[in-house]
Amino acid sequence: MTRCLDCGAERTSDQCSTCGLTSAAAEVMIRRRLVRRTAWFLLGAVAFLPASQVFPPLELDAILIFVGVLFFLVLGLGAWIDRRARGHAEIELFKRIYFGFIPVPWLLAGLLFVNGKFDTTPPLRQEATVVGKFSMPGVLRNNRLVVTSWRGDQRIERLPVDRDDFNRFQRGDRIVVHLQEGIAGIPWVYAVYRR
Repeated sequence: MTRCLDCGAERTSDQCSTCGLTSAAAEVMIRRRLVRRTAWFLLGAVAFLPASQVFPPLELDAILIFVGVLFFLVLGLGAWIDRRARGHAEIELFKRIYFGFIPVPWLLAGLLFVNGKFDTTPPLRQEATVVGKFSMPGVLRNNRLVVTSWRGDQRIERLPVDRDDFNRFQRGDRIVVHLQEGIAGIPWVYAVYRR
């Protein structure tokens, strides 16, 4: 006994008694659903990038690495499901896992936005020295000031800054970093000033 590729109901013949689709028709329908949901996932991943720049978290690099790994794992899972569907193998469990990952980029983008937008705590003041700069060109420019860390377990911090702050500060400059805690507990960079 196998399951229908589209609705997941158990079937004993080629035609599903629940949805009425044959194996070939169910394969077409699941592929169409995979394409639509993958498009929503990709849009969410694209929306995450500018949302992460509005109220940039202090640990932006780690968050971007996590989202990048998640992105490729989910796309790989979708391709694997499609391959199994072509062979008429069981996909119900993997399909549910895949569909569960679809809203994750949207939720992460919303979490980072809400974390900064509704944060009313007073900024924390930290002093640091600029030890380097990093700029990555592209559609969403990525500008970072590499500064000495004020946390005991870190040697340096990579602060996401806008283009003006990136051009204004040079190596050796003493700066003041204003951080906010965030309502979700994700600290983010409020502003960077000259000491």
